[in-house]
Amino acid sequence: MGILNGNPKDEPLHYGEVLGSWAYVGANNGLISGYEGFVNHAGDEELIELLKEAINTMKSENKQLENILKENGIALPPSLPERPKAKAEDIPVGARFMDPEISGAISINVGQALVSCSQVMGQCLREDIAMMFGKFHTDKMLFGFKLLRMNKEKGWIIPPPLHKGSPSH
Repeated sequence: MGILNGNPKDEPLHYGEVLGSWAYVGANNGLISGYEGFVNHAGDEELIELLKEAINTMKSENKQLENILKENGIALPPSLPERPKAKAEDIPVGARFMDPEISGAISINVGQALVSCSQVMGQCLREDIAMMFGKFHTDKMLFGFKLLRMNKEKGWIIPPPLHKGSPSH
């Protein structure tokens, strides 16, 4: 069996696993900073709680991946400093992100994260890395369902044209 001896932790990462993990941490770093800014702009308490949940989840994911990257001698992607706290009321209305905009951006990010997790899982040779990204994928999916439910309840979804039946001939 050679270097792929059945114990994933003894197997080297291949370039796809390294790049997928490194890029995922880098993307999370940017999103964490952006979501911290969104917390300052948001007015809806449920949205603020979902933002905080997303931040905590991404920080946890990063910690796991950073440990693996460090163990394999890979330099970590840069991260941004934590944003200062601000009150939404102190941000001028025209300069402030509105709650539906914030929620829409998060929804797009969740969809992109699902694709990223699937891509890394599909190229993995190490089962432990594939399983880790599988868990990330499941967590994002469940978070996405909560976000979708909230968006529907608050009327923040702008649906595409809805198909109600086939045209008569």
